[in-house]
Amino acid sequence: MSHRAALTPQMLQYAEKFDDRGDIRWLPYLMYFHAAGHRSEVVNTDSLGFRLSQGPDGQKSAVAEHLPEGPVRLLAGSSTAFGIGASADRHTLPSYLWSKHASSLPWLNFAGRSHNSTQELLLFLLHRHLLPQVDEIVLFSGFNNLGLSRLPASVRGDHGAFFNCNDFYGQMEELRAKNRKGSGFGLFGGRRGAGPAAPAQDRTLPELAEQIDLASELTLRHLDSWRILAEGMGAKLTYVLQPLATWVREEPAPQERLLFQELDALSDFGAVYGDISSMSARESYSKELQTGCERLGVNYLDLNPVLADALGPKDWIFVDRIHFTDEGHDLVAGLLARHLGLS
Repeated sequence: MSHRAALTPQMLQYAEKFDDRGDIRWLPYLMYFHAAGHRSEVVNTDSLGFRLSQGPDGQKSAVAEHLPEGPVRLLAGSSTAFGIGASADRHTLPSYLWSKHASSLPWLNFAGRSHNSTQELLLFLLHRHLLPQVDEIVLFSGFNNLGLSRLPASVRGDHGAFFNCNDFYGQMEELRAKNRKGSGFGLFGGRRGAGPAAPAQDRTLPELAEQIDLASELTLRHLDSWRILAEGMGAKLTYVLQPLATWVREEPAPQERLLFQELDALSDFGAVYGDISSMSARESYSKELQTGCERLGVNYLDLNPVLADALGPKDWIFVDRIHFTDEGHDLVAGLLARHLGLS
């Protein structure tokens, strides 16, 4: 049996339903979202695909299931905020905030697996009308934008690269090539012909400093829109730079070391993400984000040094380098409540 199966058996269910591209829900505008109405002992979603969070008396809630009348608080972001790694819904960050560390108001899980900042914002825009009064929004994010900024400009476009983008652009290029061979009238009424070939795509990868600049600019651009929306709703907004194992400490806990080594044999983390996983990269990235947040008037918290101070050398909190164990979710939720003044 693998270390991953022995130490984190819940990850097999995430891989089966939430990693498999055959089970991804391809959605217009958003590109993709979680399986809707999914039920298991590990993860449950409502009819829209939002994960259920759990309160102090066992009550469960999501955007389309048992929605409180309000006011509510939102934890937005990508897979870490969604709770990949938790052995059950009650062990995610929104659930620990609601049930234990900041229980004065319900917390909704408003996160999207593998989303970048564009998708995080769109997810909120597309579903905001369903929400009651929102008192607080905590945007727990940051790594995906930086990781995706390593891709060439040809796939980053104007709004940043997204996961599975090579599949998307490949399919679109096949469709474009097919339509070039056709004739007749196209979608918008113009005559369709062969037309010019698509220009050659630049595959140059940016250097580390440029990656940080690209990720910071995109994150802050979208954060400014979050700020405008939050102000209009009368909600407090905080941006939290999420922890990464290699941003938190140099030496992982013993269980983490076994898991990381096993995962690296399948897909080498260093080869995929390069220098952005270093402590110095996190410091540069965090500095740019903090400066931008101060300019926008948005509260900012880099949770990496906060988490580092709270850990002992043998404390096991990561199931992989970006997602938490149940104990990790509990610890991080408590740190969020303490440092953001949540009650």
